[in-house]
Amino acid sequence: MRVFVTGASGWIGSAVVPELVGEGHQVVGLARSDVSAGALTAAGAEVVRGTLDDLGVLRDAAAGSDGVVHLAFKHDIAFSGDFKGAGEADRRAVEVIGEALAGSGRPFTIASGTPSIPGHVATERDGHDPDPAAAARGDAQHVRAATAELALSLAARGVRSSVVRLAPTNHGEGDNGFVPALIKAARDKGVSGYVADGANRWSAAHRLDSAHLFRLALEKAPAGSTLHAVAEEGLPVWDLAEVIGRRLGLPVVSVPAADAGAHFGWLAGPLAANRAASSVLTRELLGWEPVQAGLVEDLEQGHYFA
Repeated sequence: MRVFVTGASGWIGSAVVPELVGEGHQVVGLARSDVSAGALTAAGAEVVRGTLDDLGVLRDAAAGSDGVVHLAFKHDIAFSGDFKGAGEADRRAVEVIGEALAGSGRPFTIASGTPSIPGHVATERDGHDPDPAAAARGDAQHVRAATAELALSLAARGVRSSVVRLAPTNHGEGDNGFVPALIKAARDKGVSGYVADGANRWSAAHRLDSAHLFRLALEKAPAGSTLHAVAEEGLPVWDLAEVIGRRLGLPVVSVPAADAGAHFGWLAGPLAANRAASSVLTRELLGWEPVQAGLVEDLEQGHYFA
């Protein structure tokens, strides 16, 4: 297939592009900078220049493709406090691409996140009822979930749409997400911390395993499928703090919930949340089997601490 990929040079996209090229697909990647364009060319992809705000570019590229993988998100403004603005840009992009593919039966796969459900392991059937008021306020989970539901609704308009929900930790060498932020907090504070008893759990996957799932979704996921890129159902956050403390030679300590904001900053909320999730239904549907190192094994390899 000729596949249009947004976010093609990002953390997940830079794994998805070679996954697709390696299986014989022709990739056209969206690039907003010369550096991104060069990386895509080196990976064997064609380049179309533009950003998520260039809706005409998105429409034309989608219309000229056999399928679309949408990975781009304005993480820069989201993590600086404007998650609502990032979510609105994401929704506009999905609307435009969906309109370009309507009635074609072509695949459209987007990235989202696994839901956080207190005391429960989230499955692919959970999280399909986002709170409109919370989404309007810019609540991260509900904003992404609302856009995911929009994408799934395109199945009724003749689009083979699917949503790949990513675990909170997509690890691997070069990661710049939650785990590096947790390591930085440990270095800055002189202790490796976790919130309260640290028993809340995070699901995880290696980014190469996640990239493989995106390809399977594009190639054969039924219309309206929700998929979980989850290799490990749930690691206690305490376990991560223990590895980080040991590797850095720092004490491992509990940070009271009331003090978490001051200690961890923006990381406090995600660090205290329960993000355990299952991928049983995804594996049964598409035959996806993760083969890369687990998160603790990846941490033990040392590249996170270089």
